Amino acid sequence: MIVEIDVQSILFEFIGGLGIFLLGIKYMGEGLQKTAGDRLKDLLDKFTSNPFMGVLAGIVVTILIQTSSGTTVLAVGLVNAGFMTLRQSIGVIMGANIGTTVTAFIIGIDIEAYALPILALGAMMLFFFKNQKLQNYGQTIFGFGALFFGLDLMGSGLSPLRDLEAFRELTVQMSEVPILGVVIGMVFTFVVQSSSATIGILQSLLGQEMIKLDAAMPVLFGNNIGTTITAIIASIGASIAARRAALTHVIFNLIGAIIILMLLNPYTALISYISEQLVLNSEMTIAFAHGIFNFANVLLFFPFIGLLAALVTKLIPGEDSVMEFEPTHLDPIFIQQSPSFALEQAKEEIIKMAEYAYRGLEETALFLNNHDQKHADNAFQIENALNKLDREITEYLIQLSSAQLSDQDSEKHSALINSVRDIERIGDHFENVVELVQFKVSNKIVITDGAKADLNEMIELTNRAFRESIESISEMNRDKALEVVKLENQIDRMEKSFRKKHIIRLNEGSCTGSSGIVYVDILSNLERIGDHALNIAEDVLGEKIPETVH
Repeated sequence: MIVEIDVQSILFEFIGGLGIFLLGIKYMGEGLQKTAGDRLKDLLDKFTSNPFMGVLAGIVVTILIQTSSGTTVLAVGLVNAGFMTLRQSIGVIMGANIGTTVTAFIIGIDIEAYALPILALGAMMLFFFKNQKLQNYGQTIFGFGALFFGLDLMGSGLSPLRDLEAFRELTVQMSEVPILGVVIGMVFTFVVQSSSATIGILQSLLGQEMIKLDAAMPVLFGNNIGTTITAIIASIGASIAARRAALTHVIFNLIGAIIILMLLNPYTALISYISEQLVLNSEMTIAFAHGIFNFANVLLFFPFIGLLAALVTKLIPGEDSVMEFEPTHLDPIFIQQSPSFALEQAKEEIIKMAEYAYRGLEETALFLNNHDQKHADNAFQIENALNKLDREITEYLIQLSSAQLSDQDSEKHSALINSVRDIERIGDHFENVVELVQFKVSNKIVITDGAKADLNEMIELTNRAFRESIESISEMNRDKALEVVKLENQIDRMEKSFRKKHIIRLNEGSCTGSSGIVYVDILSNLERIGDHALNIAEDVLGEKIPETVH
């Protein structure tokens, strides 16, 4: 008997359903993220002090953004910027593997019949409410509904395949040759860049009895390997530490898949038993299979985090440049025992903070010239670190102010508080420059070669002034502080000169108004960085320099 299959209908419904499903995952993740507050990097920064806390942070962040790949890429980015160690990132990656199973359990609720009303409710909240919080809830609900609606469309599109002999033969082969299912799961996850989509399709196929559990299981494990591709792509061109973090993700998921494939028959029997005992539907059965596997995989590998880190260090040799941004000198005990020593310790922390800011300026200059996004990401990470250090150092200095300080130490204390504020503001300004360059790139705004040369000249002078200000406060060197005064004077003159050159270019028609706005705004931010460098120098000198002098 020849079965006629409407290929176009299958293809259109499946692709359309997949698109709506992926949109639903994205919308739900973004809505949850906004509802919880967009501070995921802070969560990873604060709660990865040990591998166990890293696992918990990975779980929470993945639940909030609804993508394990996104969490892994975030971890790779933090490692690349030097704000997370390799061992910390391994815990986060493990947690991401557990967190991603939540999506499968959501799908397992099986409320596809209510997908459209849920979509409608989310849409009404998005369009008829002005309150931002309600809109965030609306986005989450809309994504939730879209997820189930897309899943229903995919299921409808694939249902005619049950009558196709070739499809039945393929599912039989997947049962008999598990490696075939692994390859299918791996390739599909790589193509759509979503492990949740692969699991959703599996749940739909099993729910319609188009595939048996023993054929679905290898696809499930292949999906875990395919999801590592995103982290590998994110690590291309990144630091050695970031590449090691991505490789850890591959090894962790690959070895876990190999072990479970060796135990495939008993594991399938275990899942069948659990399904029967708990009276689970087909969708929830896959969710349990996915959840138990990932949880067991983390339990198995957790004691060997150190070994994993050592292995990837051997496989990817080289020096690992990690910039520890956590305060290391701010011990509260010194405030009571020796306020003078505590003040020196605070100064050391401020110098370290200034070094981070200087690196941020370097990353900003690189991004301006080559538009490589990794330099922008690094600059943003550094600015985030500066904000944290600002809060912690300032709090320490405020506590120190209650101690008995000599007149000389009191003056030094005031100077240090002012310097912390200036360094933090420098971070704000180089962040502004990065955002201006991003605006230029996204809007295809062209800055002339002459204007770019001017910007590079001013960046070089600004960086030099800031470097001199760091050295002046580090050594409490008046000569270096006076050098900063001279450099800041040059920066002011340079800004005025370059603004005039810009007006000439504008009159000649060699540049556009939009490029001029970006150019002038970058100049202004660089000039303000020079001002803050001067403020630091003035703290060393112990006096304000009159405007006529600089």
